[in-house]
Amino acid sequence: MTAELKRSLSLPLVVLYGLGVTIGAGIYVLLSATAAEAGVHAPLAFVAASVVMAFSAASFAELSARFPVSAGEAAYVREGLRSQTLSAVTGYLVIGSGIVSSAAITAGSVGYILEFVSVPEPLLIVAVVVFVTAVAAWGIVESVAFASLFTLVEAGALIVIIWAGFDQSPGIVSGLPSVLPPIDSIAPWIGIAGAGLLAFFAFIGFEDIVNLAEEVKRPERTLPWAIAITLVVATAIYFLVATVAVLSLPLDELAASRSPVSLLFDRVTGISPTAVTAIAIVATLNGVIIQIIMASRVLYGLSRQGGAPAMFGNINARTRTPLTATFTAAACVLVLALGFPLEHLAEWTSRIALTVFTLANLALLRIKFGEGRARPAGFSVPAWVPAAGAISCIGLLLADLATIFTG
Repeated sequence: MTAELKRSLSLPLVVLYGLGVTIGAGIYVLLSATAAEAGVHAPLAFVAASVVMAFSAASFAELSARFPVSAGEAAYVREGLRSQTLSAVTGYLVIGSGIVSSAAITAGSVGYILEFVSVPEPLLIVAVVVFVTAVAAWGIVESVAFASLFTLVEAGALIVIIWAGFDQSPGIVSGLPSVLPPIDSIAPWIGIAGAGLLAFFAFIGFEDIVNLAEEVKRPERTLPWAIAITLVVATAIYFLVATVAVLSLPLDELAASRSPVSLLFDRVTGISPTAVTAIAIVATLNGVIIQIIMASRVLYGLSRQGGAPAMFGNINARTRTPLTATFTAAACVLVLALGFPLEHLAEWTSRIALTVFTLANLALLRIKFGEGRARPAGFSVPAWVPAAGAISCIGLLLADLATIFTG
């Protein structure tokens, strides 16, 4: 008898899983790059990205309740747009997003690890990928529990930074208006648009949650709640940390730092950044683990749906994880992390994700028109939500295209 995935994840573990990938892939890795693009307005870039993400998150919440399966996005597109080809393309785009994202976070983790050791970067990248692959292959409960512990540690460090920043620098509150650019000034808004694509990368994670559907208890209820909680908590943390950063540090110094959270912790607390640098390593490794888990589950799901070779659908009887899919995803991560810089990997992850979100929103919109006034049992959103999700994703892609041509 073929081994199957086991439903063993509760709401707290799924939320911590989602927060782990968003926080680890976000503020720890992209704070410098976002500040370099948007300057003092970087916090607004995170808010703008969260608004774009909110519509798609709501759509995914309903879709995940309707179709609680691995390779969820591919299933949504197949059911909504009635195209096996588009479904397969969507699945591979999701896998690509997870792999490219993992490579970006791996590259980001190296900047923090180099604070402790002096070894060639390629060697560090190989060591990181080998370690996270071993954890991802271990077992889903063990992997997610391990990632959840990492999430609590990394979120705790960011909360300390927020508290210390506002406590030690009362001027931050009076400086908040400077985060908002003048309405009639075009240049800052172009910078925010460019930074928005990077900031969007920082929110990628809620869609990873839906690909745990076959390992979640009561997925039709757990998944929508986990998506909502993840997005709200991540937005609050990102805005506050970015605000403390741009109002506490010289912008050129922040933009040039390869370990921005460590630098920020040092300045706002006056404590040695050694501990938070170690936490940043934990945070980034956590992000890689979770993205590799996601990519392997989508590859597994595609195989079970007939869209990928059968070998990727095999579950190891001992670990109850798809080892072939996991090792394949990890090998691709290693190649990309060794070959491309962080910013390019992050931007391409966002472009791929925006394309997937557009297709998923269109799929839900078509499902709703097909049902007329009927509403499904469980979680549901009005038809204008997926419409707004598709439009906002297309808008961000067009803004990115305009930034490429103007800059």
